[in-house]
Amino acid sequence: MKMTEEAVSALLAGAPVAYLSTVDADGAPYTVPVHFACAGGKVYIHGKAAGRKLDNLARDPRVCLTVSEMQGLLLADKPDPCRTNTAFRSVVIRGEAAVLTDLPRKLAALRAVADKYTPQLKSMPIPPAAAERTAVIEITIRDITGKYYG
Repeated sequence: MKMTEEAVSALLAGAPVAYLSTVDADGAPYTVPVHFACAGGKVYIHGKAAGRKLDNLARDPRVCLTVSEMQGLLLADKPDPCRTNTAFRSVVIRGEAAVLTDLPRKLAALRAVADKYTPQLKSMPIPPAAAERTAVIEITIRDITGKYYG
């Protein structure tokens, strides 16, 4: 079933990991787990300033970001492996990604990521030198779907 906008936002805010898919040079998908934060209608990811995912984005900016949460198994009244189901929530985002180079935008994105994962450090500034050597990916969302069952 389709999730409400509020439920989608809540899952994205609370999910510790998302899976980012990019397009490899041969056209195959390449998927990696990432830490992320949402702010201002965009998704932000941080990571190393070099690597396969950045190479892929330079060639093709299309991405898919997936978050899911398994909430438990739904067992039939009588034991039957063919009548077992899963309660879950999931969000799939498709869009275009760009690597940020503008320092103020990078700092704002890194602040959003840091606040999500380390809220106890909210009052500490992000050092500009650290931001300069960190890759920050901004995803412009083209479509987003949230589904749940159970």
